[in-house]
Amino acid sequence: MLKSDGERTPAGKLLIAVLVAAALAVPIFMVWFLVYDRQSQSEQAVQSITAGWGGPQAMTGPVLVIPYRGTATETVIEGGRSVTRSRDVMRELTLAPEAVQLTSDVRPERRKRSIYEAVVYDSKALGRARFAFPPDLERTGVALADMQLARAELRFGLSDPRGLGANPKVAADGRQLRLQPGGGSGGGRGFFAWLDASALTGRPMTVDFAFDFRGTAALSLVPQAGDTQWLVRSSWPHPSFAGDFLPGSSEVGSDGFRANYRVGNLALGRSLVSTGDAGASNLIERVAPPSRAPMPPSTDTVGAGGPIQTAQISLIQPVDLYSKVNRAAKYGFLFVAFTFLALLMFDLIGGVRVSPVEYLLMGAALVLFFVLLLAFAEVIGFAPAYVLASAAIAGLNTAYSAAVLGSWRRAAFIGGLLIALYAVLYILLSLEAYSLMIGSLLLFAALAGVMYATRRLDWGGRRSAPEAA
Repeated sequence: MLKSDGERTPAGKLLIAVLVAAALAVPIFMVWFLVYDRQSQSEQAVQSITAGWGGPQAMTGPVLVIPYRGTATETVIEGGRSVTRSRDVMRELTLAPEAVQLTSDVRPERRKRSIYEAVVYDSKALGRARFAFPPDLERTGVALADMQLARAELRFGLSDPRGLGANPKVAADGRQLRLQPGGGSGGGRGFFAWLDASALTGRPMTVDFAFDFRGTAALSLVPQAGDTQWLVRSSWPHPSFAGDFLPGSSEVGSDGFRANYRVGNLALGRSLVSTGDAGASNLIERVAPPSRAPMPPSTDTVGAGGPIQTAQISLIQPVDLYSKVNRAAKYGFLFVAFTFLALLMFDLIGGVRVSPVEYLLMGAALVLFFVLLLAFAEVIGFAPAYVLASAAIAGLNTAYSAAVLGSWRRAAFIGGLLIALYAVLYILLSLEAYSLMIGSLLLFAALAGVMYATRRLDWGGRRSAPEAA
């Protein structure tokens, strides 16, 4: 890779630039690990901020659970013969309301600790439910005579009861009920009330309820009624509507959002009546938190209709700085490649020698940009941090290249190239859908420029040998 006079050939200079660029892959990968580490620390800090406040909340109910006497059969082997025995067992009939009208007012709040921030909220749930036995109740195989209506339970579920307010109020047909903690005889989370449901045999029953609770980041509802209407209002301007059902109508503005949901049990694929063993776990126990995978289907023997479905609203942060820094770091090779190409062109065509150490130092500064971006973004936000870090690194490399290239005019080209690259990268981060197309066009333009500038370059020094002979 050396000419007869000891100077490296153009191919040798290119090889050195490529080797130095490959060596810089190690610190770039270390930047990625640093971003993940800081993100995990941020998540732990958010958990400590919200500890005791209440996690992402999921609401279920109200549902009416009525114990009834059933018969269970079992077959055993006695004396070499199969014997079938019957015994009385207690089971539960779960009756979902015909209609539910629910309003949730969500009041968000930012809570900070050091440089970390979490979004928490207070919510007030106000609703009315109407219960009635379906006309085809006998299809469930449960007779009214077997039901113990006086021992019925009215159950409400809340995924994290730590956030439940002090004075929930529930009234059945205008009569206030005394509430108990937990999910009733089925266990689970939330609260319940004992109720004499004998009036259901002649007419529908109306249940009014109101309770306050606290939560973090997300609020979801598990619809179970024949007709569920859910109105959500909040002053948070950045909602994310997710889950299995989206709002039928929504309004989102700088002063908050308003969302209306309406879900029928035909869309749920579930009957209003289901039966199961007494003591079965409450439905809220099987609701998956936002970060978990969907839970398995219900084990109810009647009315089972597949996995639990939710309507979910998340109060998202408008800028996820860790994901943006991570995406920016993935373009680190592009910065190194363009800068090294410019230095190589000055070396090959401009006649300025650039040593491997100078390549390495300027590449290290390019990698340091992403570390500065992460450090500043955690304190002052992503956009100001991006401007500050890019100005610092562009200024540093411009001043250093002036000494390396022996000219401020040539250094200005390096500085202009870096500023253009940082500007394009910011656009790529903003236009995620077109990032691949813009990046590929940039690489094509760079390759075309290098091919044009070096079209007459003697890469191996072979053309000069016959001329010298």
